[in-house]
Amino acid sequence: MIKDERYMRFFPRLMKYEGGYVNDPADSGGETKYGISKRAYPQLDIKNLTEADAMEIFYRDYYLPLNIPDIDDENTAWQLFDFGVNAGVKRSAKLIQSIVNAYPDGKIGKKTLNLINGFHEDYPLHIYFMSKRLMYYLNLTERNPRMLKFLKGWIFRCLEI
Repeated sequence: MIKDERYMRFFPRLMKYEGGYVNDPADSGGETKYGISKRAYPQLDIKNLTEADAMEIFYRDYYLPLNIPDIDDENTAWQLFDFGVNAGVKRSAKLIQSIVNAYPDGKIGKKTLNLINGFHEDYPLHIYFMSKRLMYYLNLTERNPRMLKFLKGWIFRCLEI
């Protein structure tokens, strides 16, 4: 049983975007349920995956590796976690590292956490992160026009704080 209060708030928000079973040929993840894809988890029976299973997977494989419990700002924590689920943990970590001028190794360690939690610029960190996240989606759809069908959803998802 997961006892992290922040995660228990984040998971239902995540399910707004990741719920249900989908097998869209345009989605590179392939067969997906609750945001868990066959491509990322080939050993899983995706069709019979439960929401409780998804909750454990997201906590273990996304939330904890991004060190979300140690990020002070709730909005930054949400953006980092949600983008990690949507585009990959390493990509999300590297994106925030590029903003806070941390070494871009794709891992949120103590040095990166200190830079995240000590970030002081003209705007809050999550605003910078959201703008770079939007640029990622725009560049992705420009390179791969078949992904345009997902752009509107990605934008709405990104703008939620």
